[in-house]
Amino acid sequence: MNLLVCISKTPETTAKISFKDGNTQFDDDGVQHILNPYDEWYALVRAIELKEAFGGSVTVVNVGTSENDAVIRKAIAIGADKAIRVNADPSSAAFVAKQIAELAQKESYDIIFTGKETIDYNGSVVGSMIAAHLDWPYVSFANDLEMEGTTATLKREIEGGIETSKVDTPFVVSAAKGMAEQRIPNMRGIMMAKRKPLEAVEPVAFDDKIKFVKYELPDEKGSVKMIDPENTDELVRLLHEEAKVI
Repeated sequence: MNLLVCISKTPETTAKISFKDGNTQFDDDGVQHILNPYDEWYALVRAIELKEAFGGSVTVVNVGTSENDAVIRKAIAIGADKAIRVNADPSSAAFVAKQIAELAQKESYDIIFTGKETIDYNGSVVGSMIAAHLDWPYVSFANDLEMEGTTATLKREIEGGIETSKVDTPFVVSAAKGMAEQRIPNMRGIMMAKRKPLEAVEPVAFDDKIKFVKYELPDEKGSVKMIDPENTDELVRLLHEEAKVI
């Protein structure tokens, strides 16, 4: 099987978020970045498991600058066979999807994996956009993926139950919790990752229709009001007049 896993670099989950240049740019000064957990724990590991079970290779692709090389090498340390970086500073999810789709058209991939979302933008749209460019089937938020020949059986949680679907390769899938279990890179993988070359390719032209003009931080959380458990009238009044939830 020839598998492609899309990976992203995201701020570490405890990073202090701020903006600069009139709130038009994310300020990454002093911010530690990581491999997006949904890409790493679920999409990448499931692809590696399929390779181990059926043979083939796993390629990871990232759209970004050379500053992303560290997180790409972590993906290799975990078990990816090959890494490609589209040498561009991504301007939007649409831009990223276009670059990955163009790359995929040059290879015969059986499955393209994404994590269900990145933990910074939470857009959950890159996978569907890639599938649209390629005219491939797309299954989102999958919790389980099993292969039999060239047919995949996928399960995902829906309102009140589990949905099971079957799809023939090639297809695109976004992986959610339950797809696989996190793997920790071992020392051999880390050392091999340092020596493996990273292939950098130039982006294709793209007329991006999306432009981010401003970012804002959410309002700071207010103080907590403690209400005597016997004073239910006061609790109802506050929920109605201040919180406005009833």
